[in-house]
Amino acid sequence: MPDAEPLYNVRERTGKPEHASVTDVVDLVLKRAQTPRMDHQDGHLDTTMAAVVDRYGTERVRTVIHRTLVDQYPFRTATTGLEMRNVDGVRIGTTAGWFLEELNAQRDD
Repeated sequence: MPDAEPLYNVRERTGKPEHASVTDVVDLVLKRAQTPRMDHQDGHLDTTMAAVVDRYGTERVRTVIHRTLVDQYPFRTATTGLEMRNVDGVRIGTTAGWFLEELNAQRDD
């Protein structure tokens, strides 16, 4: 991927209105954390986020998502100064990336 292209196709990085925003991603993460999909192949992401949101709260999760999707922080580094375990930054960043792809794919339909 050329250096000029964004790592994630999120509106705040690309400037393209057809891409999902960080707020869209955060809202989906929080919605699924609140109501995990038990019969879905990716339901484990929902239950993982439910535990992470319960442990750290929505604002810290929101900060990690913004840092990873927009500011290009590595997942582990995105937790710096937030009193979070690095592994939870990996969990949040991975889930946010998957949900962003899902949201953007829905917009392409």
